[in-house]
Amino acid sequence: MKIEKTIIVNDYPLLLQFLGQNDAHLKFLQKELPIKISVRGNEIKLFGKQVSDLTKAENIINLLLEMGKTDNGITLKKINYVLQAKESHLEKKETNFFSSSIKIPKSARQVTARTQTQADYLKAIANNDVVAAIGPAGTGKTYLAMAYAIENLLSNNVKRIILTRPVVEAGESLGFLPGNLEEKVTPYLRPLYDAIFDFIDFEKFEKLVAKSSIEIAPLAYMRGRTLHDAFIILDEAQNTTSKQMQMFLTRLGDNSKMVITGDISQIDLPRSTTSGLVEISEILKDVEGIQFVYFKNKDVVRHSLVQKIIEAYEKFNKDIM
Repeated sequence: MKIEKTIIVNDYPLLLQFLGQNDAHLKFLQKELPIKISVRGNEIKLFGKQVSDLTKAENIINLLLEMGKTDNGITLKKINYVLQAKESHLEKKETNFFSSSIKIPKSARQVTARTQTQADYLKAIANNDVVAAIGPAGTGKTYLAMAYAIENLLSNNVKRIILTRPVVEAGESLGFLPGNLEEKVTPYLRPLYDAIFDFIDFEKFEKLVAKSSIEIAPLAYMRGRTLHDAFIILDEAQNTTSKQMQMFLTRLGDNSKMVITGDISQIDLPRSTTSGLVEISEILKDVEGIQFVYFKNKDVVRHSLVQKIIEAYEKFNKDIM
């Protein structure tokens, strides 16, 4: 027995956005969803055998229509993100995560949350002085923190951005690196540079560095400092030791925010060394003003294969334990 649902769209340009050029969006949805969709006049009709399938599809389509009004249009890429995210966020109260966004001043660049956890992460940063984001690669932990930092710097909410990482090799030895300090540590800090250049060009970056408005340095160089009026990001925090993490956290000064990001499945420390990130998730979990945000595989927003790779490795590791 077939069940039917109807969505009325009185905004014709919005309906065209939903359909896509040559019905590309509609065809993609038909392929990915376990229902049939037809569009006649201003009606989007959904046909299926299960109420749950129709409800899921209805929620997805309504969210896409909302995006067409408020989020610079509907694209295949955004449809794919919605499909991934909605696998775990089908409740009606959780359909507005795309409204959480960061606008980069003096730029057309806008960064929008793509999952509910990302929206919760942005809210946590806004409401707390210290936020720790823990979860797998590709979930946007560092990228969103960087966007928030750039927005606050260019809006004059903070005077500088400080980006740091522990210098730990990921399973291979790079040997002796020639050159001055900057040249030696640049390979370790390259992912931070990559994130910055998504928001500002190289010339703007050089000017901000020259004014000490942006500083990128190894974690060891944070010792002895108090960081006022700053947005501070500690990346790859799973590779901090207990003492390094305590040292870093106690650098927090007035009018500053700290964001700590890491993936506890990718710890490169010696087996006998406790990760500072793992430790603080227990020690500081009840401290007011500090919030922990936990990302999961469903929050991966890189290539769709990344999520499958992470899940395959998790299954493999469980099987051999």
